[in-house]
Amino acid sequence: MQERDGRVVENPVLLLLLTVALAGALGLGFVGFAPNRILSPRSLALWDAADPVLLGAILVGFGIALASTFGWPRRGHDVAAFLGGSLILVATVLAAGEVATALVTTAKSSAARVSLGGAFWVMALTSSLAMAEALRRAGIERPGRIGVAAVFVAGFAALAYLGWYDDLSIAREWANRRAQYSVAFGEHVRLVATALVVSLLIGVPLGALTTQRPRFAGRVFTVLNLVQTIPSIALFGLLIGPLTALSNAVPGLAAAGVRGIGFTPALIALVLYSLLPIARNTQVGLLGVPPRVIDAALGMGMTGFQIVTRVSIPLALPVLLAGLRIVTVQLIGLAVVAALIGAGGFGSFVFLGLGQTATDLVLLGALSAIGFALVADAGLRLFTALLTRTAS
Repeated sequence: MQERDGRVVENPVLLLLLTVALAGALGLGFVGFAPNRILSPRSLALWDAADPVLLGAILVGFGIALASTFGWPRRGHDVAAFLGGSLILVATVLAAGEVATALVTTAKSSAARVSLGGAFWVMALTSSLAMAEALRRAGIERPGRIGVAAVFVAGFAALAYLGWYDDLSIAREWANRRAQYSVAFGEHVRLVATALVVSLLIGVPLGALTTQRPRFAGRVFTVLNLVQTIPSIALFGLLIGPLTALSNAVPGLAAAGVRGIGFTPALIALVLYSLLPIARNTQVGLLGVPPRVIDAALGMGMTGFQIVTRVSIPLALPVLLAGLRIVTVQLIGLAVVAALIGAGGFGSFVFLGLGQTATDLVLLGALSAIGFALVADAGLRLFTALLTRTAS
């Protein structure tokens, strides 16, 4: 809380977010309009494109949120901040679909495209962050915040199902490639899930072993840290030659899917990148178990295996789950790059769009990966919170 000109700034974070949102709305285009997919879009400002009612709702949201940043501390300010951010977000999203429909309807060509501009993304992001900050300040715990986010996502998904965004170019890209999108989603999930399982099977025992042998730990983490310094594209490239030679030398490997490009090199690279955070978090979690608890377990006659499985791992579980969450999000992002070597997934849309200079196709792949990562992160955070509450 800060004082300016005799007034109290109750929420400086919200004030910063509103400033960024306003700067984005004034300085960036809200949508881009192009006669077809090839030509560059013409940028349109928010006040030139949006419906006056929705534009007024956005301004009201700004006013409510701004007013909530000044005054004496009280819970009502957080409620006002949440309502103001919600109004900005909802009106911004509704305006994007309404503007797209209006522009496409009046266009001379059916090939007209309407893409989302920088102002839309800045306003949507800052209003979402403002809502999250208001909920946090109001004392709403993580499961509640995730529930609120799920309600908004479900509402926007319902609008998409009803066709509110059908005239946006990113929605058209998805509609034109619906079958390919389903395949890419399956490939992305399969690659991430397989890499995660293999990483856990190797990384957890490896981390547990480092707690028993300190000298061995230094060598292990030196190697794993070295792997982290290799760029992902370089590591994918380094695996192509050996795997190609191996598949040519051993009959049947190619038929089993072991090739220089595709799923196998992508899986090996993702596992290598995941071992460090999993092994490190396992080591930290196990070393964080109080020695007196171990002594008590020994006094009860437990074996070493029983102590690890019944005492150490349950107590270290929050740290282990934190490592799992980090690795999952990391894998989802790295799997995008794996499309360069034929692993498929959402990255196939990203690189296809880059090759065709189709920004909305790039966004289709990138936003899908971001959404996947956010859902996975929120799900694991919620699971960790519920597990911790149950254990306590």
